[in-house]
Amino acid sequence: MSRTLVLLRHGQTAWNLERRAQGHTDIPLDETGREQARAVAVAIAALEPAALWSSDLLRASATADEVARTTGLDVRTDERLREFDVGDRSGMTIAEFEAAFPTQHAAWQATGGLFESAEGVPGAESSDDVAERIVPALREALSSVGTGETVCVVGHGASSKVGLTALLGWDRVMGRTLRGMDNCGWATLVETGPDEGLRLVAYNRVAPDFTTAGAVG
Repeated sequence: MSRTLVLLRHGQTAWNLERRAQGHTDIPLDETGREQARAVAVAIAALEPAALWSSDLLRASATADEVARTTGLDVRTDERLREFDVGDRSGMTIAEFEAAFPTQHAAWQATGGLFESAEGVPGAESSDDVAERIVPALREALSSVGTGETVCVVGHGASSKVGLTALLGWDRVMGRTLRGMDNCGWATLVETGPDEGLRLVAYNRVAPDFTTAGAVG
């Protein structure tokens, strides 16, 4: 039997609601985010994960803590699973980003909300930078479970999308066809066979009765 990787985005924060770029800024879940985390924990528990990993940023680790309480699993935190470092854009709304960095904003829009060049906002990571750290972490997480088992990794919208598309072997154009995942949305990837890669079987699944505010961070 194949192993399964579930990529779960964190719950809502105040900055999601305001559509501010969070990056590595450690913003906590708001009340809606905490409710989303409790609801999605039940849905994830139904998938019977054998291991639980998380970004060390608070909005992800607090979401993972709810999954841990429901499943009885311990959380393994890993800073490689963090969101893009957005550098000088941190805390900006999209309008503020456009006003401060018009050239970079235009490039960001053209690439579906990801920086594909190192020549982005000062201090910010590119997609290649993020892939270099997150893909090994996701492979390690998948390797932490046995045949037929599932691992849940709690992370962030943009960085998880970069990791997902890299694991699938998609090019950047194909990756842009995926919209951002909602808060507490999850994607499911399943091994196709020994050394044969992964396939995407579900994307942006959400627990019943929850909609979310933003696709930023």
